[in-house]
Amino acid sequence: MKRKLISQSIRMLALTTAVAASASVFAGNHSYHGYKPTTFNKLSTFDVMAGNGTDVAEIIDVTRDGEELVYTDSETGQIGFVDISNPAKPIAGGTVVVGGEPTSLVVRGRHVLVGVNTSESFTEPSGKLVVVDHVTRSVVAEFELGGQPDSLALAPNKRTLAIVIENERDEDLNGGFIPQTPENPTGALLIVKLKGKPSKWEISEADFSPVAASAPAGDDLEPEYVDINKKNEAVVTFQENNYIAIVNMKTGKVVNHFSAGTAQINNVDSAEEDLINFNTSLNKRREPDSVTWINDNLFATANEGDYEDESGEGGGSRSFTIFHKGGYVQYESGESFEHWLASAGHYNEGRSENKGCEPEGIESAKYGRRNLLFVGSERCNAVGVYDVTHGTPQPLQLLPTGIGPEGLKAIAKKGLFVASTEKDEAGDGIPTMVNIFEAQDKRAKYPMIQSVNDLNGAPIPWVALSGMVGDIEDKNTIYAVSDSFLAEGFIYTIKTGKPAKIVDRVQVTGASQSLDLEGIAQGPDGNFWLGSEGNDGSRLNLVLKTAPDGTVLEEVNLPAGLEVDRRKNGIEGIAVTGEAGAEIVYVAIQRAWPNSAGGDVDKVTTKIGRYSVATGEWGFVHYPLEAEGNGGWIGLSELTALPNGDFTVIERDKGWGPTTGPIAELKAIFGIDLASADFRAYDDPQGLVTIEKSLLQDVKPNMEKRSIWTAEKLEGMAVTANGKIFVVTDNDGIDDAPGETLFFRLGKLEKKLGLRD
Repeated sequence: MKRKLISQSIRMLALTTAVAASASVFAGNHSYHGYKPTTFNKLSTFDVMAGNGTDVAEIIDVTRDGEELVYTDSETGQIGFVDISNPAKPIAGGTVVVGGEPTSLVVRGRHVLVGVNTSESFTEPSGKLVVVDHVTRSVVAEFELGGQPDSLALAPNKRTLAIVIENERDEDLNGGFIPQTPENPTGALLIVKLKGKPSKWEISEADFSPVAASAPAGDDLEPEYVDINKKNEAVVTFQENNYIAIVNMKTGKVVNHFSAGTAQINNVDSAEEDLINFNTSLNKRREPDSVTWINDNLFATANEGDYEDESGEGGGSRSFTIFHKGGYVQYESGESFEHWLASAGHYNEGRSENKGCEPEGIESAKYGRRNLLFVGSERCNAVGVYDVTHGTPQPLQLLPTGIGPEGLKAIAKKGLFVASTEKDEAGDGIPTMVNIFEAQDKRAKYPMIQSVNDLNGAPIPWVALSGMVGDIEDKNTIYAVSDSFLAEGFIYTIKTGKPAKIVDRVQVTGASQSLDLEGIAQGPDGNFWLGSEGNDGSRLNLVLKTAPDGTVLEEVNLPAGLEVDRRKNGIEGIAVTGEAGAEIVYVAIQRAWPNSAGGDVDKVTTKIGRYSVATGEWGFVHYPLEAEGNGGWIGLSELTALPNGDFTVIERDKGWGPTTGPIAELKAIFGIDLASADFRAYDDPQGLVTIEKSLLQDVKPNMEKRSIWTAEKLEGMAVTANGKIFVVTDNDGIDDAPGETLFFRLGKLEKKLGLRD
């Protein structure tokens, strides 16, 4: 009888426990407070580099008719335009140079009001308000501001503009500690009366003296962000000062001011050790960045953090907070936002020791009868959507964004939501992008896979899923492994569904070396066979047999003469056939290796190996790779045994997306016959036989349809006990990668292979 994972019965209890922020609870056809929820699904993605020739897209706004987006690009000193009259097919609208670094903008009528930083140094900050006619694409007015603008907000009545003058500190001066006055001037809030033509506009300064008398380092205020409610009250965050003020925009007087305080966060990861361990409790200054009014009394802050004090204590509570303008906390998200991100594979381990997910952007709007709150995570590349209609935020879903979401814009009257990103890895095929989502009364399509909570109340952590295999008995269970992105190897138990659920994780223990798990198969006795990829240094390629609890029972090496000339792209897939004790283990080598010691690398073929457990012998065949195109090198990512005795491989290139860098061209599944293949010793003097293959399915269209930017790594494929086929992409962690994971079913291929009627 097949043995189960020893901890599975315990972990399955978590299925009955609510995930702290489970998208599936609030998305789909569920009724919430008597009416359907609003969910968002991707409508389109705009590559700002390919479209407008700009580098990044930071703060973003929309014209009054909702048909044109405008964004800042601080890298090139321009603002960019995107025509979204058909939001499913955004069109580049050109750019306007603004004579400095645009930091923020808002759209008022036919004018785009842009805050532009022109500072030459920290000690002499300067900036201007540039007014651009978005119809003629021309600058019609400029105003000197006397300091460095950082955030703009337009009053709901369109008669008043607020400009935050940050005058940021010099992090190399006096350890970066505040105050830095008189060397660096303090910040301010400017109020612009938008009456008549731009040439007639008047600018005055709010009186921050009450704040300066009370806030930490008050003679060096660094206001960060501003928003205005329908009562013409501005809320201003002072990030480094960890402070908040409410300003009457008509009089310029501060009507209330208070500390942003601290937040307690539990079960978080505060160490960067290439593992994700949610086992630490922290109490952190909030240090809010963006702020948005939810209604005339409540506002929400994204608590990014940006300051380390003299004791070495950094701020940033990894959370968002809802405050009453009276100065008290209405709601604190604590660790729940970061846990939600982690449950969807969006946790950035490389930021654990710093500020974690770093909530930065925040936006609110009313969609129909719902008040929604959008919280962007700068470091985890996602936006959390919450329903705040009835007070306590209810998590609806996570949206993938690309790298470093900065600008969030709700276009409620069009039923749209837009997120723009500030970071690109265009050389790797991942550009700065603007993603447009549409509000729908449908099931949320993302996330497609997420983990449940463990018994400590934290999500089972995961990233970078690789090989997969279906359980030999349970039709609803799939097992997966994660690669060397984490310092240890893990086996994950997945329950299929929408979304799929990771319900268990066990660590692989007892291996002779570090592991890079790329393949998993299940033997007839319920034990696992794992493929660990070596490198061109100290790590060998290994085949491991493990118990269901992850304990290594046996290690098998490739032939020494073959391994000596290994490349870093080694074992990527594994499959097992035969009876217990007489298993036949097949492995796929991702890319071509030399055929003999010191020999040349054949880029046309790679190897598939066969190992006999009974005899301990290895044999090999050549697999013919597709010709390289615009997507970089081509290799194998998975090897799967089918119920009929045939096999499939995933063959893919290194390309991402449709326009930038190496372009995604090959993400496909091919069928091969290994049962009757002529396997020979790797150094057979007559050479290896090259097997034939047949294209079963081009998966790239499926990936394009489901993702914001076609992923590079189509990595895993599993056939369940009842013949369903699932595939998964490796999200490469989150650092310098979008972090989106696709997990979906290939029903068309099931039918083609005769796995279902």
